[in-house]
Amino acid sequence: MTLLSRRVVLQGLGGLMVTGVASGAYATVIEPGLMLDVTSYRVTPPRWPNGLELKAAILADIHACEPWMSAGRVRQIAEVANALSPDIIFLLGDFNGGHRFVTGLVMPDQWAEALSILKAPLGVYAVLGNHDWWHGPIPGMKGDDGDSVRRGLRHAGVTLLENDVVSLRKGDQSFWVAGLGDQMAHPAGQHHFHGADDLPATLAKVTDDAPVVLLAHEPYLFHRVPARVALTLCGHTHGGQVNLPVISKIYDRAHFGTDKIYGHIIEDDRHMIISGGLGTSIAPVRVMRPPEVVSVTLTGSGDSKPVV
Repeated sequence: MTLLSRRVVLQGLGGLMVTGVASGAYATVIEPGLMLDVTSYRVTPPRWPNGLELKAAILADIHACEPWMSAGRVRQIAEVANALSPDIIFLLGDFNGGHRFVTGLVMPDQWAEALSILKAPLGVYAVLGNHDWWHGPIPGMKGDDGDSVRRGLRHAGVTLLENDVVSLRKGDQSFWVAGLGDQMAHPAGQHHFHGADDLPATLAKVTDDAPVVLLAHEPYLFHRVPARVALTLCGHTHGGQVNLPVISKIYDRAHFGTDKIYGHIIEDDRHMIISGGLGTSIAPVRVMRPPEVVSVTLTGSGDSKPVV
């Protein structure tokens, strides 16, 4: 090998190493730990009444842990949600950390204090996620079936809905918010779970014809959601977390067992929005799926004011 060719090879290898280091830094530091998008949707479900415009801010899959999702970062995210001036705020579960690649724990009282600044005229409502049931602040730590997360939410002034509903009013029109127990609460062998959710019993608590917004951590139940529900809001998938052409779609289908991974999905006039979430699970990596706060504006088909 000549000196020139050796130099070219070494430069090429050096370039690959720099590219690899830069790519790794982006995927593990910049995108998951520093970036934050606001993703806005305007939804006009068939059963949503004209004249009732409802703006919701949605936070999903916080997965609090150091250094990726510190209490300070959770507070900054809450400030972004408040700045959207929503009528109502929804938290879609998985407050506990989702992996063991951490430098420190963020305990429920810490992330709860950060979330306590959330303010909306119609209140803040939450459901639990699978990681809240399965373990403590990070995987491998003894869990308590979500009790510590429940206490944290109470401390933050958040109303937790577990197979329960609440009737709310904006102006002279009413609507319902329904929240389900987690669909993967109790592991029962590889890829098998017994859920804490009860969709029929929850919707049976709705006592009039006002529209329903359904909160569910996982999107798996969407095929069972009746047309009675105007909009289903979910998290869990992190929008795939790593969003690469072709490869991610194949992996996500195999891992989640569904192609409903992210965004606004419409089936038979039924609407669902799946958030890309905020934190990470399995590994602290995000690629082309930055953490996001979701803003949803619900209007009747006769309302034409644009999303702000």
